[in-house]
Amino acid sequence: MKKLLLIITTIFLVNILHAQNIEYNKWSIELDAGALKTFNLTSPGHFSPVPEFIVGNFGVRYALNTKFGIKADFSYQDINNDDNSIEFETKYYRGSIQGVINLGNIMGFRTTAFKNIGLLFHGGGGLSSFDYNTASNTGDELAVNFILGLTPQLKLSKRISFQVDLSYLRHLGQNFNWDGAQNVSDFGSMLTATAGFAINLGKHENHADWTIENGASSKKLEELEAKIANIETDLIDTDQDGVADYLDREPNTTSGVTVNTKGVTVDNNRNGIPDEFETAMDRKYANDTPTATTSAPEVSYDEAIKKLLGEGYVNVYFNTASATPSIYSLDAINYLIEYMKEHPEAKAELIGFADQRGSDSFNTSLSARRAKKVYDILIESGITPERLSHTGNGEAVSGSSKESLQLRRKVTFKLK
Repeated sequence: MKKLLLIITTIFLVNILHAQNIEYNKWSIELDAGALKTFNLTSPGHFSPVPEFIVGNFGVRYALNTKFGIKADFSYQDINNDDNSIEFETKYYRGSIQGVINLGNIMGFRTTAFKNIGLLFHGGGGLSSFDYNTASNTGDELAVNFILGLTPQLKLSKRISFQVDLSYLRHLGQNFNWDGAQNVSDFGSMLTATAGFAINLGKHENHADWTIENGASSKKLEELEAKIANIETDLIDTDQDGVADYLDREPNTTSGVTVNTKGVTVDNNRNGIPDEFETAMDRKYANDTPTATTSAPEVSYDEAIKKLLGEGYVNVYFNTASATPSIYSLDAINYLIEYMKEHPEAKAELIGFADQRGSDSFNTSLSARRAKKVYDILIESGITPERLSHTGNGEAVSGSSKESLQLRRKVTFKLK
């Protein structure tokens, strides 16, 4: 009952954690550098290196929640001629406001083996400034920019993440080629590839990028899930005696035998026989004395015990396909050992059985191995071999229920 209350409480706490807003950091700054490639809008004789490694980005990002955010970013790029080109230089400045989607959290990276890997999608627009410096143009102009990009992330620590970014830009209102030498009427476009770091700001343990929506961090959630799994395992009652395995000191108790709160067979006088069996035998044999209305002969307690052992009231039981006695059955074997030590003239035949499942040859072999196993235990306990014999009788047909099959997987005693 205590364990059941614990699992209910744990599940309740998990739900509470999911329902409440766990605190997390929302601000971060981003620093990136890398390369660019311009498309279209080049004048004859003007060429730039491919790629050109002069790109610098600075951004400030705010997480609205664990899946969505906004950011403002600023970029500087220096577009120059290569060795085979007419000399030119265009300094490019860009500022954009973008929305950010945390694909890592949406796709469930936090709950998989990739919990330290993230993926952001961003897109938006802003203004771009072109500062041309060529033989024919030393002016500048403004244009509207539109940008889309993907940013894979790798969490290095609670505060720092490494990231790479691939972004595509398109301009509206650009009047000159990238080199500034000619007027154009097309849209200029650019591809940038950068790498750098995101630095998380705030007093909390995790940033929104690495927090499960409406819940605890992935580590805490995994710990709770593991605890629930352990509790569910503990609540299993293998022998179905009403006592969960984690409390059961005899997890293989024979079906139908009364047990105490610890799953141990009730045997108050500790003689190896369940009290419910012994009481019934006492009433039938040991207490069967003559009365005024009957002339039945008195049966001694010693004779009753012999009858109890010899007529199948006490048996050694086994699990399916096993030749190892159950824990309770070891007590039954011990009871036979004590009886034979107290009666040196007694001999016993050990007869093994199997339930009807399995082939005839398998059941015959299994029943013989069960009888031999009990024989070996008796010999090791000091009973001499000439007082014992063992045989396998194969299958003992019964019903198909779990309980009836259990009663047929046994070794019985025949006293001589």
